[in-house]
Order: sequence, then structure tokens, then C-alpha cells
Amino acid sequence: MKLLRYGEAGSEKTGLLDAAGRVRDLSAHVPDLSGAAVAIAALDRLRGLDPETLPLVEVPGRIGACLSRVPNFFCVGLNYARHAAETGAEPPKEPILFSKASSALSGPYDPVVIPRDSVKSDWEVELGVVIGRDTLYVSEAEALDHVAGYCVINDVSERAFQIERGGQWVKGKSAPTFGPTGPWLVTADEVADPQALGLSLALNGQTVQDSRTDDMIFSVAEIVSYMSRFMALQPGDIIATGTPSGVGMGMKPQRFLRPGDVMELTVEGLGTQRQDVVAAD
Repeated sequence: MKLLRYGEAGSEKTGLLDAAGRVRDLSAHVPDLSGAAVAIAALDRLRGLDPETLPLVEVPGRIGACLSRVPNFFCVGLNYARHAAETGAEPPKEPILFSKASSALSGPYDPVVIPRDSVKSDWEVELGVVIGRDTLYVSEAEALDHVAGYCVINDVSERAFQIERGGQWVKGKSAPTFGPTGPWLVTADEVADPQALGLSLALNGQTVQDSRTDDMIFSVAEIVSYMSRFMALQPGDIIATGTPSGVGMGMKPQRFLRPGDVMELTVEGLGTQRQDVVAAD
């Protein structure tokens, strides 16, 4: 299934994309896409619905983030071999974990707002993983059974805030609109192998990131299992699994986002995002 949220910000309804690519109103069955509503058991119940019986949405309008809110917005740093190389970093021996404020969550076509005092805002196309059941001490072999689905994420990052201002990375990752997510939550049964997906990002029509998830240093299964050793993951948690090479920080000379830029990003089978970059008020 491909699940989504449509409508004006703060008033979104839940929808399902049918086989013809049309939006069907799912809100009578699932008022909100978050938490228990995206647990694997809840998604299994939705599979019993016939999409043709759901009301057709002729003009869905704006598409919101595929999750209305997340208990935790986790991220993995330096998880693509060529990206680690372009930053000059040694490949990590264990996954680098950090958090992104859940208030960064935004729609896949909403503008990205460069925050005040920013000088190094950057782009990062990523495979997003949505947890579908309570997960603690899960083995790598069973980890994917705990995944509800996948989505596209742009882990927008302010590098000066992240790296040059001391402390943890979270403050360079968490400005409002720095977490475009969606357009769809694609259930795990539609993704045969999360390590066999192409992902790319174009800036102003020029492709700057173009890779595949098999360049990950740590696979999705490894990440979920590893994280569950240290924390209890819960339904609706989201994990941004790292970005491939081609970020602005890695360019020579470096190139960062400016008002007027346009980002278009895709993960194979999970949809496409497009964001106009604007300055903060």
C-alpha cells in the first residue's frame, strides 16, 4: 500500500493511492497516520479494504508529510561509503546515531526555509524507515519484520550549526521544514530489498546525488537491530538512514542552498519530492 496525507497544513486527511495512481479517502478508517495507526497489525487490517470502495478524491491538493507526527525522528550519519570519503571522514565502525527535532517534519512539496543566520544549509536525500512494532533487542535477522514501511526524506542540514557551533548535531538538523517526508508511506511488503534502491537529488535541474542503497555501510536491518540494543523503538518512529555522496559540503568549492534554489529528490519506488528554497522572515 501507498498511504499519504492530503490537504492544507494542519487539516490533512488520510489517503490511499490506488492502482491507477488516484487518491482514495481513507480517513473514515484511519483518521491519522502516526503511532499505532502505522503499526504492522493496523496496516494488516487495512489490506482487507477494497480501494475501489473508498471515496475518490478528485483534487487532493497539497500533499503533507506522510506521517502527521513522529515519536522520534532518528538519523544515521556518514552511512554511505562514498559520502564518508567525500567528507574526509573514516568510515564509522558503528552506526553514528543522532536525532532531528520532530518539529522539522514537513510536506514533500512544501518550501524549505533557510533559517536566520544560516550560511551552510545543505541537502541530503535519504531512505526513511518507519518502525511498525515495539522493538527492543531485536536480531538483525528479524529486524526487517519490525519495519512498517519506507519513505523519502530530505535530511536538510545547516553545516555551520551542525559542525562549527559545538555540541551535538541536532541543532544543525532541526530547523522548521528541515524534514520533508513522503509523499507516501510505502508499506514494507512493496519493497523487496531496501538495499537495492536507487536514490537521487537534483539541484536546479542538475543531478548532484545519484547512488544506490547498496553503498550503505550499515544496512537497514543492521541499523534497526543496532539501535534496539540501546533504546526501545516504537510504532511511528522514523529513521533517516544516511545520505549518499554529492552533498554541498563535499563539493569543491562547497555549494550551499540559496533562496530561489529548487531541490527534486527521488527514492526508487517511494516517490518524488520537490522543494523551493526560501529565506526565513
